Amino acid sequence: MTTPAEDPAASAPPRRAALLTGLALTAGTLAAGVTAGCSAPRTAHAQNLTTPPAAPSAPHATTTRGAPALAPVPRHYPSQPAEITHGPRTQPSRVALTFHGQGDPSVAKALLGEAEKAGARITVLAVGSWLDEHPDLARRILDGGHDLGNHTQRHLDINAMTEAEAAAEIRGCADRLKRLTGSIGTWFRPSRSPRASPLVQRLAREAGYPHTLSYDVDSLDYTSPGAAAVTRKVMAEVRPGSVVSLHFGYAGTVAALPSLLHELDRRGLGAVTTTELLS
Repeated sequence: MTTPAEDPAASAPPRRAALLTGLALTAGTLAAGVTAGCSAPRTAHAQNLTTPPAAPSAPHATTTRGAPALAPVPRHYPSQPAEITHGPRTQPSRVALTFHGQGDPSVAKALLGEAEKAGARITVLAVGSWLDEHPDLARRILDGGHDLGNHTQRHLDINAMTEAEAAAEIRGCADRLKRLTGSIGTWFRPSRSPRASPLVQRLAREAGYPHTLSYDVDSLDYTSPGAAAVTRKVMAEVRPGSVVSLHFGYAGTVAALPSLLHELDRRGLGAVTTTELLS
């Protein structure tokens, strides 16, 4: 603790002390006003793919009490392949609902609320540029007891990229997650493809993800077929241990979630995080 004798403002003449105080207040105001908001481009030609923008500072990297926020880290599952499409079929009561994380933040928060209201836990694979625009959602997801992972920096076709470009996409999102939560996230899922190429699998391992995460049930919710159609599609294909692909950003997915969770419960299937599914 600084004593009065060590405090330069306390020992300075009154006018100098006032100046120091004013400068400190100004610096604090400027720091509080900094936000991270850069839109995610839809195409690659306007960007240098090998140099993603620098990760923003993390205003939510600590809890409200100032203690470091604890976030899970990737784990290796020796019994699982390099690319995971589903969990053990011998776990008769569990499935994982996984969400591509981007889109309107209010829709994302509504979906998280619906899941938590039903006692479900989900897995969110976040796009790095989305986290740039909405950094508070990283902590919101983790604080709800959900998994948070990496879905590349800009959600481009990663399997079509060069090695340097693909590595930059993986690292770019990993850097955001690390800055915001203290962890690179528990999972990596390739963008614009359900499967990762061998090159992308290797680059993900080098970035710290022992597995890439795919799925065995595609809800097709991104086609906006309506809430009932989303529920029917999932329930027609889901099995114990399934990993289901869904999306933030679609109001129909939010509308479908209560009935989907109800139907899963009727079949004796609880929605858990992917980490829980494999544990």
